[in-house]
Amino acid sequence: MAALLVTPGRDDQRHQPKVRLEPVGADAYRAFLASRPGAALGAGFLQCPSWAQVKDGWRPLLLGWGPAPSAGALTGVALVLLRQFPGTRRHFAYLPEGPVVDWAEPDIDAWLDPLLRHLRDAGAFAVRIGPAPAHRCWDARPLKERSGPGGHITDVLDCAVDPLGTAVAERLRARGWRRCGEGSGGDGDAQPRHVFRIPLTGRSREDLWSGLNQEWRRNVRRAQKSGVEVVVGSAADLPEFYRLLCITEKRDGFRLGRALAYYERQYAALNAEEPGRMKLYLARHDGEVLAAHTMVTVGRRVWYQTGASADHRREVRPSNALQWRMLLDAHALGAEVYDMRGVPSTLDPADRSYGLLRWKLGTGGQVVETLGEWEIPLGGTANHALYRAFHAYLARR
Repeated sequence: MAALLVTPGRDDQRHQPKVRLEPVGADAYRAFLASRPGAALGAGFLQCPSWAQVKDGWRPLLLGWGPAPSAGALTGVALVLLRQFPGTRRHFAYLPEGPVVDWAEPDIDAWLDPLLRHLRDAGAFAVRIGPAPAHRCWDARPLKERSGPGGHITDVLDCAVDPLGTAVAERLRARGWRRCGEGSGGDGDAQPRHVFRIPLTGRSREDLWSGLNQEWRRNVRRAQKSGVEVVVGSAADLPEFYRLLCITEKRDGFRLGRALAYYERQYAALNAEEPGRMKLYLARHDGEVLAAHTMVTVGRRVWYQTGASADHRREVRPSNALQWRMLLDAHALGAEVYDMRGVPSTLDPADRSYGLLRWKLGTGGQVVETLGEWEIPLGGTANHALYRAFHAYLARR
């Protein structure tokens, strides 16, 4: 497919080189993410080439923007996952937590327009993206203080609003993009809209310890005194992790719907891309694994991805011990932030999901509301009809 040419801005057309959008190889893509300009864009693990190997049933595209993308001269990249709509030859295009571009660039049409044209030519009828900027955030203490019947995070005054996030949302909406779930009472996102992050930059180990609330510090000490041992496991421990995950899903009333093979594929793909990118931490007590959590690292960002624990011997607090060790390891790696991923938006203790938020609040971090995911049907009556049919299909699943 021929490269698409765009000009970064009309006013400075004579002073800026033309930006091209082209398919790029995995090696060039990874080299850009590892470079200083690429690392500054803060790509998440869902935009790494290895993630394409994890998502079974999706066809991947690796795209790059720049003066000469195929030669490695890149300014932005995107992993696009294409899902075929049953009974047609058309695809839904999904960029999980992407694309990896400079969202502060005021002329987003310079890369957005060629992306949409390229995907339409590739057979897509609609596109979903996940812009990187945050929208707003809340400190842990006021959220815990305001918890109560019917409570919601948005009932509490936020501690900060990101002006870039506000600007990006306005630009997308002006161009016909729709925030997923808007007007339906839910968020509608595939990825969590509210996440919990612990800032690490400029903080010492002692700062992290004092950031934990009294209950967390007591539980970590209890785990240490009880003899809980935290170790880094291997691929051979994934079946035990999965067994515990099934127990956790049943106990906590949720279902991820993933088989053991999914986690084995993820572990193999991410670590083949970079050794140590995904780690499995185990908490043992008297020789038995009581909890297991996964951690993913990309550049100077670290994520706690999935956690699982047994129903018995919970009094020795294996999960607290795991998180404290993972937090310290992220700090030792020089990470800027430890991202504990999704949290519910409820502040109602009667809501079953509130327990997860309460547990993470104890670490002293912040709830961050991302911009969420945004969708747009591509031009043409047929594509709009397919877009409506696709959402009806998802609603029936």
